[in-house]
Order: sequence, then structure tokens, then C-alpha cells
Amino acid sequence: MEKIALVIFVLTYIGVAVGFIPGLALDRTGIALLGAIAMVVAGVIDPHHAIAAIDMPTILLLYALMVVAAQFRLSGFYTATALVMTRFLKRPAVFLGMLMMVVAVLSAVLTNDIICLAFTPVLCATLIEAHLNPVPFLLGLACASNIGSALTIIGNPQNMLIGQVGRLSFSQFTAFCTIPAVVSLIAAYLLIALLYRNRFVLVRLPDILERRHDWPRYNHRQAVKGLIVTGLLLGMFFTPVPREVSSLAAAGVLLCSRKMRTRSMLGLVDWHLITLFCALFIVIASIERVGIPDNLMGGLWRLGIQLHHPASLTFITAALSTMVSNVPATILLVKFLSTNDPMQWYIVGLAGTFAGNLITIGSIANLIVIEAAQPYGIHIGFKEHARVGIPVTMISFMVLLGWIGVNR
Repeated sequence: MEKIALVIFVLTYIGVAVGFIPGLALDRTGIALLGAIAMVVAGVIDPHHAIAAIDMPTILLLYALMVVAAQFRLSGFYTATALVMTRFLKRPAVFLGMLMMVVAVLSAVLTNDIICLAFTPVLCATLIEAHLNPVPFLLGLACASNIGSALTIIGNPQNMLIGQVGRLSFSQFTAFCTIPAVVSLIAAYLLIALLYRNRFVLVRLPDILERRHDWPRYNHRQAVKGLIVTGLLLGMFFTPVPREVSSLAAAGVLLCSRKMRTRSMLGLVDWHLITLFCALFIVIASIERVGIPDNLMGGLWRLGIQLHHPASLTFITAALSTMVSNVPATILLVKFLSTNDPMQWYIVGLAGTFAGNLITIGSIANLIVIEAAQPYGIHIGFKEHARVGIPVTMISFMVLLGWIGVNR
């Protein structure tokens, strides 16, 4: 049974890393779900234990915060925020800095993927109309969303998992992550501003330019409602009330609306991501039942790799996040972390998120920006992204390692 479980696990994670299976229309979520089904069908884990393996507090928190993010998107808050910032377009370097700062702050509180999805079309259209090169600003958007989301345990899905499973304090997590996140953000801005200092002006307009008519219209009342509820929710995170309970309460309040249809709000919930989480929980629980994680840990020890060592944990997290993306890597790594050492959890959260900037497939935020820009005739290739992503990631990891050294 151990061999069967190991084969299914390896094939599942290879499939998640590659993102497809030749000849089949499966994506990462489909592959992870297929792996979970295979574990149940093969008898590695029974249906009862498979369902019990799903960390429901994490799933509920993820679901509720997606509903909160949907409120902001439908109210036109993201679009209005992006348009307000465009008044600084005459000073491209200033606009870039303001854009990255605002995106980082929003990503720390709301879902960074949705922010990228909402901001990208607005930026593309307004920057092209202003005859500015959209590429540095879109790269800044992607980098800032990744870095900013590392700031809190609700900034991205993997941090939500870390916060819930590790039972981490919201305030202590944020306190530890603030310095490396802020320094990394400043470094990313300076690097992009330096690399594109003579390329901010657009030499040739793209052949394609979409219209703005499909952008959400700004509804002041609904936007204010979202801000008030989110502010109260953040306050609740500093109380003993379980985060998933307070988040569900916030989502319930927002669903009670005379303007926002329930179908519209729930339509913006990323059910694929939730399914991916559930499937990976089952896959990891299955290999736990046959002792594979313990054997893997023993093998790492024999090779001299100790996960309790901060540097080793940082580089292992980065490598796994780059190979299979940060969510699957985090679900696997949390099984090895000590609940008595919060710094291990902080390191996995920061390293996994920072690694998202390395290459285009490192995070969903990168892919969203690249895909959403294509209808506007803007193409950001692997090489173009790597010119920024690789040095930004290297600097972020140096900052993280230095910060770990200070806090040991």
C-alpha cells in the first residue's frame, strides 16, 4: 500500500507542477482532485478519513474572505482606486511607487489574485492612452501583490493555511513579516525604476485596445459598506474569536444586500482553488497514513538537511514553491513544522510567497497579469519577467535571511 500511495503522490505533484497531462484537458485542480480520488479508490484512505482530512477552518476562512473580496470588486472599488492613481501618470516613477504601495497594502488585506485581475485592465488602457509603457507597471503590480500578500495571514491562500494550522497570532505574524515585506517592496520598486528608467515612454502603440465599458461601475455606498465590514473584521482578528467564524460573519453581513445579488457574489468565489485545497489535504493525509512523510524526514536528516534550521527551511520552501507552486508546497511542508516554534511557520509563509516572483508560473498573480494584458496587445514573456523577477526574489531572500538572523 505504501508503494501505491507513493506512486499516486509523486504523479499528482508532478502533474500539479507541470499543470497538465498530455492528451487530457486537466488543469492543476483536476490533477489534484484525480490524485485524491485515486487515493480513495486504491484504498489508501477511506472516504470517512478523506473527508476528515480536509481542514475545514482553513476552507471556511478562504471561502469567507473570497466573498469579502467579491464585495469590493462588484462595487467598483478596485477600478476606482486604480483610476484615482492615474492622475500621477505625468510622473511615471512616482506613479509606479504609488501603484506598488497601494497594491501591496490591498493585497495584505484582500485576495491578491483578485486585485491583479481588477487592476490589470484599467492599467493597460490608461497607460496606453497616456503613451506610457505598461510593462514596468504591470511587473510592479505582480511583484507588489506577491510581496504585500506576505504581510498578513489573510494576504494569500498559503498564509491562511499557515495561520490556521499553526494557530498563529495575527498580530505576531504581521509584526515579524512587516520588515522583510516592506524592505523587499522598496527594493522591487527601485529595481524596476532603474531597469526601465529610459523605457517608461511607449514608442509604438499596440494594435489592440479594448474599451472600458465592461469595467465595474463605482458604487460608493457598497464600497463604504465593504470597507466598514473589513475594518471590523480586522479588529476581530485581534480577539479570541476564531478567524473563520468572524470571517463567515463578515461574509454573511455582506450577502445581506439589496444591490449585490448572491449569485453575482458567489460567482466570484474561486471554487477551483477551494477544490485544489481539499484535494491536496486528502493526498497528504493519505501518504501520512502509510508513513511516507516520516520516511522522507528521515532521508533528509541522513542527507544533513534539517528543516528546523532556518536557512535550510527557507531554501527548501523556495525550491518546492517554484517547482509545484506555493499552495501545494505549503500543504506538504506544514506537516513537518513544529507548533512550538512560530518562526518556522513565518519562514514558510514569507519564503513561499517571495518565491512567487521568481518566474512567471511562480504564482497565480503573475499569470493573471500576463493573461489579462494580452487582449490589449501587451505581451510579457518569460525573459522579460525574469529580468525583474529573479533579482527581486534574490533580494527578498537575502532580506529574509538577514531578518531571521536578527531575530534568532
